[in-house]
Amino acid sequence: MIAELQQFDTELFLKVHRGLSNGFFDWLMPLVRNRFFWAPLYLFIIAFCIRQYKKQGLIMIGMILVTFAMGDLIASRIIKPNVARIRPCNEIRLANKIIHRVPCGSGYSFPSSHATNHFAIAIFLIGLFYKKWKPILPLGLGWAFLISFAQVYVGVHYPIDTFAGAILGTCIGLFTFYLYKKIKPIT
Repeated sequence: MIAELQQFDTELFLKVHRGLSNGFFDWLMPLVRNRFFWAPLYLFIIAFCIRQYKKQGLIMIGMILVTFAMGDLIASRIIKPNVARIRPCNEIRLANKIIHRVPCGSGYSFPSSHATNHFAIAIFLIGLFYKKWKPILPLGLGWAFLISFAQVYVGVHYPIDTFAGAILGTCIGLFTFYLYKKIKPIT
């Protein structure tokens, strides 16, 4: 069962990584997965929360940081070292099939920390703002999905890595939103 799942994952990885290869994605996807690319969005969220919600905005920002920290801790420090799955770009059996679009890194692959962190933050933000601004749902999920897709496209994660990260991140985002509501209900 595990061997079949890994084979399916590898085939799906190659369909995305090689099969969807094009010049536009080769330019865009490395940017999308780069944390500095999203810095203006992060600054906007900070400024918006402080300007619109004052002291409550500081709590919101604090909870976003807690959400990120939980995602990173659980994915990178707890699960990855225990699963120890090799990244596809470091997999010897795929060496002739990998297109090197970004540096591979030496860390493990499962789950994707990018997917975990961005889904966690997206779900938390959706919880915060959905009642007042419905477009946050497709925008937040689309943002997290795009970053997760980019991880597979550039060759640093298998699809199951990002899928597991999305599930883990969703759970973390729901949990931290629940904590936030216990600390300070939305007005």
